[in-house]
Amino acid sequence: MKKFFAAACAAAFLMSVGCSSIVRTADNTANTECGESKAPVNEKAAYEPLNYREQVGLWLPYVRFPDYMQGKSEAEFRKAVAQIMEDAAADSVNTVYFHVRPNGDAYYASELFPKGTYLDGDYDPLEIVLEEAHKRGISVHGWINPLRLQTAEQMNNVPDSFIVKKWINAGEPYVKNVGGRWYLDPAYPETEELLRNSVREVLDNYDVDGIHIDDYFYPTTDPEFDRIAFETSGSGDLAQWRIENVNRFVKAMYDTVKAKDKRLVFGISPQGNIDADYNSQYADVMRWSSEEGFCDYIVPQIYFGFENENSPFLPTLNQWEELVDESKVSLIIGLAAYKLGREDKWAGEAAELEWINDPDIISKQIMEVKKSSADGYALYY
Repeated sequence: MKKFFAAACAAAFLMSVGCSSIVRTADNTANTECGESKAPVNEKAAYEPLNYREQVGLWLPYVRFPDYMQGKSEAEFRKAVAQIMEDAAADSVNTVYFHVRPNGDAYYASELFPKGTYLDGDYDPLEIVLEEAHKRGISVHGWINPLRLQTAEQMNNVPDSFIVKKWINAGEPYVKNVGGRWYLDPAYPETEELLRNSVREVLDNYDVDGIHIDDYFYPTTDPEFDRIAFETSGSGDLAQWRIENVNRFVKAMYDTVKAKDKRLVFGISPQGNIDADYNSQYADVMRWSSEEGFCDYIVPQIYFGFENENSPFLPTLNQWEELVDESKVSLIIGLAAYKLGREDKWAGEAAELEWINDPDIISKQIMEVKKSSADGYALYY
């Protein structure tokens, strides 16, 4: 982990203008700069959310869980998490997005979803992450993949008592199999309600500072995925209908967060290519970035080098700046630290080796973010 931070965070990024942060004071109350209003404190919840508009973020994805969770005792897991947080804090990271529900499985105590695939110990990963992060002043957002579920093979081992398995066994249309993996179909109010309840379950039981979703929206453009629901909807435009389905569940999740505590935040991390957001996933990023009621911050995954032939970094950054211009949505730029030293096969022939030939590319991108109107950056490694 130290090696990663040394390479990826060589340039520290802390903005010095605007509303900087919400921090704890000596008496453990929240000090809010720039005159931001505070919601009344729920008598049953003494915890006050810790969030930063100017984020230096870090994703903690499930694909890394085998490294420090699978086969580990609670003490071993805590030690690994503590080291991650120490390294993160040392490099100015103030926000982590912890994967609490990546594939219809839960890395927290859940009655809605089965135990996480990589969690073979008898402990609560989310609780430990919260404890180790908060003691170091790091905000924690529960990261959810809204629609993606288990593979067909994994689903065979899911107990029949869980709601998604009940739907599958009953032949309900709320879940669909695409390429050997199950997905929720957002066309139905039943799936929207499950997403609401999944957010509420986390917020009611844990002192998370927010909820974070990423770019797994519609899993396919195939009209057969939701043909029956579309035909009965009365709509004549499949793409627009799907966009509205996504908008509806995104807003439902946002509203659920705000109903719990207005100081909690809701963030979205879509693809960096805006055309692809609309054409392949029906993600209405223009609306989310400019209109209140969908998200507090947006983290486009601008995982492109400067020489990328399709989506070069600087023009793509400028596009996102324009989207959030004059809105209250905070813009955090997602950076692909995981590409360092790797060939980028999708960047075009001239840019395939950029991430190998330029070991300072992340540092350079951080400096470009600092010069932009964005409010921060987040690293995916």
